[in-house]
Amino acid sequence: MIQRFDHVTIVVRDLERARTFFGLLGFVEDKAVVIKGPMMDAYMGVPGLEADHVTLVLRGVTPRLEVQILRYRHPEPLADPNIERLEKVGFNHVCFAVDDIEAEVARLRAHGIAMRNELMDFHSRKLIFVKGPEGITVELSQWAEPARPAASGRHG
Repeated sequence: MIQRFDHVTIVVRDLERARTFFGLLGFVEDKAVVIKGPMMDAYMGVPGLEADHVTLVLRGVTPRLEVQILRYRHPEPLADPNIERLEKVGFNHVCFAVDDIEAEVARLRAHGIAMRNELMDFHSRKLIFVKGPEGITVELSQWAEPARPAASGRHG
């Protein structure tokens, strides 16, 4: 049985730009290694694989949440001409919950990060799509606060 979401892996050409983007979202580098060799070739199904593999984490968050970034040294990564098209089949986007979506959007915009749409309310959440590294779509979500019970006005 599945216990929880573990990680998402993103292939990029510009490793520093991806680190910066996810750093703005609060992720910090946990480890960085180069993956290569027959075991990785077989596991990934990519002959001659050699790639930088950077694991970013949200510190202090339980359960652990990782974004893994791969920058291929070999072979050359394949471009996805439809990566920004959300009607395509396959991976669509990744979403992170935030506590103050307006503040996050303002901070990201101040660092030159573009939004794909305007903030919207949908199913008890405020949502927005962000333009991520290599054209991926990252969504931010802020859940509405649960309603607090009204005071009865009675004493004793």
